[in-house]
Amino acid sequence: MTENLPTAMRTHNAGVLRASHVGSRVRLAGWVHRRRDLGGLVFIDLRDRTGRVQLSFDPGVIGAVEVERAGRLGAESVLRVEGEVQPRPAGQANRDLPTGEVEVRVAAFDVLSLAETPPIPVAPQGDDELPAEELRLRWRFLDLRREELQRALTVRHRAAQLVRNQLSADGFLEIETPMLTRRTPEGARDFLVPSREHPGECYALPQSPQLYKQLLMVSGYDRYFQIARCLRDEDLRADRQLEFTQIDAEMSFVEEEDVFQVAERMLAALWEGILGVTLETPFPRLTWRDALRRYGTDKPDLRNPLAITDHTELLRQADFRIFQATTGTAQRIRGILAPGGAGLSRRELDALTGIAQDAGAAGALYVRRGPDGCSGPFAKALTGEMEGRFLEATGMAEGDLFVAVVGPTLDPEVTEGEAPAPGTPTIEPALDALRRHLGERLELEERDAHRWLWVVDFPMFEWDDATGRPVAAHHPFTAPHAADVERLLAATADGPPDAAGLRALYQAGLRSRSYDAVYNGHELASGSIRIHEPELQRSVFRALGIGAEEAEAKFGFLLEAFRYGAPPHGGFAFGFDRLVMLLVGAASLRDVIAYPKTTAARALFEGAPSPVSPAELADLHLAPLGAGGK
Repeated sequence: MTENLPTAMRTHNAGVLRASHVGSRVRLAGWVHRRRDLGGLVFIDLRDRTGRVQLSFDPGVIGAVEVERAGRLGAESVLRVEGEVQPRPAGQANRDLPTGEVEVRVAAFDVLSLAETPPIPVAPQGDDELPAEELRLRWRFLDLRREELQRALTVRHRAAQLVRNQLSADGFLEIETPMLTRRTPEGARDFLVPSREHPGECYALPQSPQLYKQLLMVSGYDRYFQIARCLRDEDLRADRQLEFTQIDAEMSFVEEEDVFQVAERMLAALWEGILGVTLETPFPRLTWRDALRRYGTDKPDLRNPLAITDHTELLRQADFRIFQATTGTAQRIRGILAPGGAGLSRRELDALTGIAQDAGAAGALYVRRGPDGCSGPFAKALTGEMEGRFLEATGMAEGDLFVAVVGPTLDPEVTEGEAPAPGTPTIEPALDALRRHLGERLELEERDAHRWLWVVDFPMFEWDDATGRPVAAHHPFTAPHAADVERLLAATADGPPDAAGLRALYQAGLRSRSYDAVYNGHELASGSIRIHEPELQRSVFRALGIGAEEAEAKFGFLLEAFRYGAPPHGGFAFGFDRLVMLLVGAASLRDVIAYPKTTAARALFEGAPSPVSPAELADLHLAPLGAGGK
């Protein structure tokens, strides 16, 4: 039951009243949600943060004049009422409302604030569509009165409390880190804040507390957490915000399993406290390479039971030109067995090629097994012994479908220890798209399940076509996999490699000690075991093409701290906004953030960003546009 919050103006909240309150004299305060005038009787649904309750205005109780005054009240006017809680008349209970068995018969009321007609409806009727999102964001203070948003922000508060309680119980200290810091390259542009006191110099707003939390470990604080605000000046997509919140944590003297256990306890507390769901722990662990092999993605939705299998060696022996052309190459033949998929129409089967092509593959091939045997584009290659071997290898039964994709793979073990050359389209995205499509179309997914997993051992580097050199796949402070350390040190012993050496280092497929937490196909957290040895950190900088002078200029304060005794450490950062979005079932991150920005990076209600006067710019040693500015 919702907690009651009495004040000088009210004895009860609207949403707490139940049949047990019948006969009680109460004072309430809130907003007019809806009004119904039944010719002499007026009913108003009064709303506050806790919910709604029906008020009845009866001339026999309050007088005809007061009933008429109540009948003129518009939506969103603010009232204070006094009356008696009574059961609703027989047959008139509203089973959709927690307060639906009772009403308050009003004996007196005051209008605390008359509202003009709202520009957007706060209480849409029936199947009415919500106004366009930009209009709702323009009138956000009204939109925030909607029950759905009030519930979402209530859940957000409860989630933050659960996180704090669980991490505190695990011995973590909540420590704030600066919002005005120095620029460090972390994968996106910094928001810069010009300094008035130091002409020509800028602070940067933090993209994350990464360096500060590592420094806290060096300072001996052992376990840190923060529900941290992060800011990144990047192009926005549908569910990306310039400012966002993450659950940030770091631990000393740990390995991966220590971090996982802490995170799993925190998530279990969230899911139990918000949804009443008991999560199964420990979560499965899956390497990045195995995730790509089985599911074609590093964030698989495990509610979908379909898996990718490799049949290259077998199908190269079939009398089928496309398969035979892979002989002597690093190309693979991988596919998905879809139980019951043979029943798809020819049109649906032909559409599979378009799905694969949209994801970058040359196409898709299929074979289905019916009562009379196999049919499909490569069925003729499955003759005699080959058909039996194929059916045994795939486990294909009557009524099943097998969809294959041919092409290069990201799997370094297949490509003789090397990743494909930068920019080479691989088959994993197509297999991922087909797996998701078939799982949904054949209704194979466990829609109400909660499937978490850890994906581990991500690549150390990705390739940046713009710079022609590797970039950190996670961030440059991530430790390399123990088995790959010597190879990394050897490749960078003489300083940053040349262009060919950088490309070779990327293609070597070195692994890192980074990991992601994935829930039902959503990546919700990233983390890693960090580098704590200065020479290894310098080696990683060299592998990224960062020389000693540049490293000192950008990260000297971290390298300096490492020289005075740094413990092994690691941690995680969960996207708090996205966690809440999934917990409440919202369609967008903007539905769980009080004052979000649009995809055009504007705050429509308060009108930000806004112009700044020349005088204010001059205080910051900046020139206005058109006067030497750009």
